[in-house]
Amino acid sequence: MNLFHAVVLGIIQGLTEFIPVSSTAHLLIMLKMFNIPQLSDDAMFSFLVIVQLGTLVSLFAFYWNDLWLIARSTLNFQRATPERNLGFYIIIATIPALLAGYLLKDAVEALFRQPMLEASIRLFAAAILLSLAEWVSRKNRRLGSMTWLDALVIGLMQIIAVFPGASRSGTTISGGMFRGFDRPSAARFSFLMSVPVMLAAGGYEMLDVLQMPDLGAFLPLLATGFVTAAVTGWFAIQWLIRFLGKHSLYIFAAYCAVVGFILLIVQVF
Repeated sequence: MNLFHAVVLGIIQGLTEFIPVSSTAHLLIMLKMFNIPQLSDDAMFSFLVIVQLGTLVSLFAFYWNDLWLIARSTLNFQRATPERNLGFYIIIATIPALLAGYLLKDAVEALFRQPMLEASIRLFAAAILLSLAEWVSRKNRRLGSMTWLDALVIGLMQIIAVFPGASRSGTTISGGMFRGFDRPSAARFSFLMSVPVMLAAGGYEMLDVLQMPDLGAFLPLLATGFVTAAVTGWFAIQWLIRFLGKHSLYIFAAYCAVVGFILLIVQVF
């Protein structure tokens, strides 16, 4: 892998982290399609996780005012506000994914040994999930009506996104819509609740990165992918929020189904 490859992968990560089509699946597809020389299994997994931190910067930049108000209000136990409630709901939704990520880390890393098959399965699952969410959801609730049970259900949905090929935004947006939230509200909560999970996953993986014997050679690749993902991620968030205000999830479901089918055919033949 070289710096050009890191830029390409960073762009793919930034575009697909928030659009519900699975960023990890598309990174794995790009590695295969363009025959990008891979690092060791551990280094490759670290690269994918650290580049995801670039999209975390996108979230901070896009939702800075919201995140600041939520954090400040959550720490103020003397006065109940909508922002404080939202902060507590984000904490509730985060707990299942953190536990799953910690307990299943070794199993998740092992799945990278059959990345195309795993990505294909998860893309099919995403297509079904997105279609069901669009079909059954009432789409008549806003975040102001959220309860702790809504947060817990959406948080449990996020466990699916621990596995490669599953879309974090797709599963959590679907979870929100299953609870009756409209598409923009479900997407907003999905993005906000991803902050602590992405921060924890990236921070945990950073400990392994710092212990790598060839860190000096690896660091430029990480930095390039990180910055590229951060810039493209900001534009992806802006576009998706506007898109969901007027359009359904069916187009993303169809896309996931088509790409998943192509991957399955390639894997079989």
